[in-house]
Amino acid sequence: MTGSEHKKSFKSGFVAIIGRPNVGKSTLMNHVVGQKIAIMSDKPQTTRNKIHGVYTTDDAQIVFLDTPGIHKPTSKLGDYMMKVAQGTLGEVDAILFLIDVVEGLGGGDRFIIENLKKVKTPVILVMNKIDQVQPEQILQVITAYKDLYDFAEIVPISAMQGNNVNTLLEQVVKYLPEGPQYYPADQVTDHPEQFVIAELIREKILHLTREEIPHSIAVAIEDMKVADNGVVHISAIIYVERDSQKGIIIGKKGALLKEVGQQARRDIETLLGSKTFLELWVKVKKDWRNQERVLRDLGFREE
Repeated sequence: MTGSEHKKSFKSGFVAIIGRPNVGKSTLMNHVVGQKIAIMSDKPQTTRNKIHGVYTTDDAQIVFLDTPGIHKPTSKLGDYMMKVAQGTLGEVDAILFLIDVVEGLGGGDRFIIENLKKVKTPVILVMNKIDQVQPEQILQVITAYKDLYDFAEIVPISAMQGNNVNTLLEQVVKYLPEGPQYYPADQVTDHPEQFVIAELIREKILHLTREEIPHSIAVAIEDMKVADNGVVHISAIIYVERDSQKGIIIGKKGALLKEVGQQARRDIETLLGSKTFLELWVKVKKDWRNQERVLRDLGFREE
């Protein structure tokens, strides 16, 4: 008998993370892969594309898809986000339905559960933010959700603290088929660096601006090159829909744009492991969220 016949089987597959906006989907994925690849914000619908995060052990590889939050769309961009989210559910090996135990069962969760009933994929109910409630409250929430859907597993976690996340990963692997290692063991995302950099810039704008701005912005990397001295030069354009929004993002005497640049540069340097020179421009593209050609140019493509 050859040595290869003793080899343990390797499991691999694709897992969607879904849930209402702000339940901690991006926090969970960043914790699992050990690096920031999905942006975090307290504003709804900040994830626009399927973010692929890769988690690899000696025995398994999980490719996570952090889908846009499932919601009722109000624009072409919203339609795109919903199609991506719903289309993902039938294509994966398992679904993690993330909920916020602090807020409990809401209309948004019921809307998602109705969508889950249309697919045959096993669904793991992931109860996030358990560090913020009493144990008896967790039991009440479990009862409320169990009455609505037959979940494959129910796992309480804290994505922010990392509590019980390893248990969750062990449960996920149970639902994966035997398969190949899709990505090298040290790779944590299949998105090009430019995509992640654009997302980091967008995250800082979301943190630093008011309500009207978040969904009106898109970021495109125009140019990225390494100088002879090893410094990475990046030129990025921030697109907004109205002239008034351009003024808000630039800020008084350019102060807000400067702050966005400084905060983003720190994260980008951590990501690239190199000194970075970041140049930001703000341009108005009127009503870009409802223009299909513009959405395609900015990378919102249905697969």
